[in-house]
Amino acid sequence: MTTSTAPRPVRTTDQVRTGRVGDRIFGGAATGAGLLVVALVALVGIFLVIQAVPALLSNEANFLTSRVWNPGGSHPEFGIVDLLWATVVTSIIALAVAVPLGVAVALFITQYSPTWLARPAAAIIDLLAAVPSIVYGFWGLTIAGQYVDPVASWIGDTFGWIPFLADAGISGKSTLFFAGLILAVMVLPIITAISREVFAQVPAAHKEGALALGATHWEMIRTAVLPFGKPGVISASMLGLGRALGETLAVMILLSGLNDGSPWNWSIFNGGATFASKIALNAAEFDTPTKTGAYISAGLVLFILTFLVNAAARIVIERRKAFTE
Repeated sequence: MTTSTAPRPVRTTDQVRTGRVGDRIFGGAATGAGLLVVALVALVGIFLVIQAVPALLSNEANFLTSRVWNPGGSHPEFGIVDLLWATVVTSIIALAVAVPLGVAVALFITQYSPTWLARPAAAIIDLLAAVPSIVYGFWGLTIAGQYVDPVASWIGDTFGWIPFLADAGISGKSTLFFAGLILAVMVLPIITAISREVFAQVPAAHKEGALALGATHWEMIRTAVLPFGKPGVISASMLGLGRALGETLAVMILLSGLNDGSPWNWSIFNGGATFASKIALNAAEFDTPTKTGAYISAGLVLFILTFLVNAAARIVIERRKAFTE
């Protein structure tokens, strides 16, 4: 048996120095980019707080519980109850529709479909993320709404005795329910893409072991794939929720605004305005510091909500990494 005695290449001092310098440059650039992102988020939060505090101090209504929105004049009054309700309801409806559908699509692509079909199907789903939100808004208003309107009317007539499903006398394509459906289509690519990647990483030994024990294909998915991908699905849902909370143009086009002083209504077939749509619709009213501060205060609440949602998603991802390690 012979062994190779060829001399091993030796790195010169210049090569070592160049490599170390390159590592320092790359490491410094990566660190600087990370710090820049953190600084930008912090500066946005500081700006919102500085602009909102004076308006909140001059507010003569309870900001968290009042339904009045009259930030102008010498006695400004504004509260966020209606805005918070509309934002949360539309986002929950979006998740209730998009999460099961997205998980089902991800399972089909990774566990059932052949390779020649899986790649085009994944690409088509991903293309939904490239459609501008204003296109979704006009599509819902002109095309999808005419199919949802009779369904909403039937639900209101049949289950109107339930407060959440009562008919509020508003067109079905201008309600919180329909806005939530459009948001579901918009967040579907996010949930599907992340779930698909997680399901594709399930160890083959787990799946083969379940099948070897006599499990059917669905039982293998239920006992091996879904438990492994659960943290990823949760994080995908949270990221989709963050997108739904901040959506502006599509919701602004679809939702029917409520008159001032209108009675409170729990129905999802009622109109309203989310934080983002309220700010966008009334941008022309930013003519005084108090008015501007009132809308910035609403934006601060939306910023905090979105930050908390994304922070929760990050925590789930980190726990998933710790579990796999």
